[in-house]
Amino acid sequence: MRLRLVKQDTKFDFFSRSKMWLGVSVILMVLSLGSFMMQGLNYGIDFRGGTTIRTESTTAIDVAAYRGAIEPLGLGDITISEVFDPTFDADQHVAMIRIQAQDGQEAVASDVIATVQTALQTIAPDIKFVSVESVGPKVSGELIQTAAIAVLLAIAAVLIYIWLRFEWQFALGAVAALVHDVVLTIGVFSVVQIKFDLAIIAALLTIVGYSLNDTVVVFDRVRENLRKYKKKLLKDVLNISINETLSRTFMTSVTTLLALIALFVLGGDVIRGFVFAMIWGVIVGTYSSIFVASSILLWLGVKRDWTKTDANAGTQFANIDA
Repeated sequence: MRLRLVKQDTKFDFFSRSKMWLGVSVILMVLSLGSFMMQGLNYGIDFRGGTTIRTESTTAIDVAAYRGAIEPLGLGDITISEVFDPTFDADQHVAMIRIQAQDGQEAVASDVIATVQTALQTIAPDIKFVSVESVGPKVSGELIQTAAIAVLLAIAAVLIYIWLRFEWQFALGAVAALVHDVVLTIGVFSVVQIKFDLAIIAALLTIVGYSLNDTVVVFDRVRENLRKYKKKLLKDVLNISINETLSRTFMTSVTTLLALIALFVLGGDVIRGFVFAMIWGVIVGTYSSIFVASSILLWLGVKRDWTKTDANAGTQFANIDA
């Protein structure tokens, strides 16, 4: 017996309240943009600038202990990660510590670095700071611009791809869903003030790909059914198509969420922001593929010129037979 989260022959009417769902999406997007404009994002070291310290010791690295030793110093955002390399010796333990730039300073002052080293020596007495590198606010500003351009180019590429594969109405529906997903994700990070760094930009690009995949699956079935049900209204064809792909959509989303939730609980602080963005993106992406992209397509309409072509072809065959 095959496992199904959704029964095989569903007949849900997804467009009985399409205006309400679009209205909810528009309101959430406005609130997200409002939150972004008013309080902005909690930018991480990647976008604020800061100092990266590479440490080395013979004592095994305990990230939680390192963090516990540094946090009382009140240095703001701190990222700690262990570095793995097969060329390292058995007793060579390397970590990367990133400390955000302090107010009014290009980089962390040397006396602060010395204080950090003293704090870490209580955990690893032989710890050494192999290298200390700083990233100023100018470079961080360039990273913000580059990240924004990357997301915009990804959405533009999707517009062109869908336009070439389907029709321009399908392309606008897919891009509207992608913009919806990205704006709501940024809005959530603005509201809850979770650290926003380059890993979150990677998550946004992944969300764009995931949402696009869901949307293309639905649109492929819509295109097939437009040829199959030539006399049905577009609303009915869309309902049939979404119902036919609903089981696949839910199975894909649920299995992805299971893995992401496990990572969120067990993965630690380093990847928690990225995983949170992915969990939110899967939920919002599934919703937008069904209610946003398809609703936009219904509103724009689709030309069904091939109906006339089929009729003309039938007339020609009839004349030949005569």
